[in-house]
Amino acid sequence: MNSTGLLTALLALTVGGWPSLSAQETQKTQDTQQMQEAPRLPRVATSPKASVVQRIGLDTDITIVYSRPGVKGRKIWGELVPYGLAPANQYAPKPFPWRAGANATTTIEFSGPVKIQGKELSAGKYGLHMIPDKDKDWIIIFSKNSSGAGSFKYMEDEDALRVTAKPVTETTFTEWLEFGFENLSATGATCYLRWEKLKIPFELSL
Repeated sequence: MNSTGLLTALLALTVGGWPSLSAQETQKTQDTQQMQEAPRLPRVATSPKASVVQRIGLDTDITIVYSRPGVKGRKIWGELVPYGLAPANQYAPKPFPWRAGANATTTIEFSGPVKIQGKELSAGKYGLHMIPDKDKDWIIIFSKNSSGAGSFKYMEDEDALRVTAKPVTETTFTEWLEFGFENLSATGATCYLRWEKLKIPFELSL
């Protein structure tokens, strides 16, 4: 090839090549922008939120809102959920009860006045906490403070009512914590928390 032909070929390569490289860089930039702008997939809740509602009498509704942790092969009672008050930590300035669930405060709301284990409680929304015990009855706490992330900021002087309840050992295994109602009557019901192989029932009546 003579010098004129070689020069022509080089010129063609140079002129033809730059647009290709430019197109590749443009595509790369667009791909990067799309990756950055792509919506992030929502995280799956490890303790999904749930609620249960039960009416007793003519018009008294009981609503429980909570999050459902799973057993996931862990030892629950006495370890994940300690007996007595949990020790203070970086989130809690002093020992605190169990929040009867996970994530945020478990709440229980009554549209009218009720009796819990025979003790009167006014209509309203309450934070629900529990103090587990290995050998004795559990303490169930209805707090006037129904907000927050569980029991970390629990204050005893905000208690509206405390009752005791006897835990029941079950033969069936419950993987996901649940609240429910049983023994329904015209004027009452038994509310319960069930998890692993334990059930904590307490009586509700008008």
